[in-house]
Amino acid sequence: MDVLRGRASTPEADRDVTADALARAAEEGATAVRVRPPHRQVAFGRRDANREGYADARRAASDRGYRAIERRVGGRAVAYTGRTLAFAVALPIDDAREGIDARYGTATAIVRAALDDCGATVVAGEPVASFCPGAHSLRVRGGGKVAGIAQRVRRGAALVAGCLVVAAADEADVPTVLEPVYRALGVGFDPRTVGSVAAAGGPDDPEAVAKRLETAFVDGPWGDGSKRVERVGPDPW
Repeated sequence: MDVLRGRASTPEADRDVTADALARAAEEGATAVRVRPPHRQVAFGRRDANREGYADARRAASDRGYRAIERRVGGRAVAYTGRTLAFAVALPIDDAREGIDARYGTATAIVRAALDDCGATVVAGEPVASFCPGAHSLRVRGGGKVAGIAQRVRRGAALVAGCLVVAAADEADVPTVLEPVYRALGVGFDPRTVGSVAAAGGPDDPEAVAKRLETAFVDGPWGDGSKRVERVGPDPW
């Protein structure tokens, strides 16, 4: 498995790294994984871009020091504080119409197992009115959302990607920006639904969690335990 480490110099360049990995999966059959904290930003989904309040939502993010970008995969807006992790696995596939549910199940199991190894207890599901709501999420037992998973499928390849809130500080910082963003979009959001790996009993250390998650993907069903490391930018830690 190709392991892409580091972060490109801008949000756009960093997204291009993941897009290139997806293209290589389709054209060359290469499987790749990335786990890193993206630049400080609010990543809007395509559904957000069609909302009447989208311009106001982007302005709300910018006013709070977050770059507003539009991503190619996933649903509603997600805030990355500079500590929040993003993970992505690019996989070659034979048929774009098959395997979607199985890939979701595999990714959820890998992330949950990695967090368990870190000492964090999470369960499937999410609270009502959480950020970027979806059917494939993990939450603190009885608490807030920790991770969400999405997919992008093209001919010959799939990208299974998600966000992971690790640090306790993000339980305060993420709602601070997402509350006005979601209000502008006219979408329900409860700030109390943001959780973290730290709140689930795991480490308050994004780098440690990123390394464990990377290893879990390499050693899991989509890898064979071996890896080829490619440096795509400086370490963001």
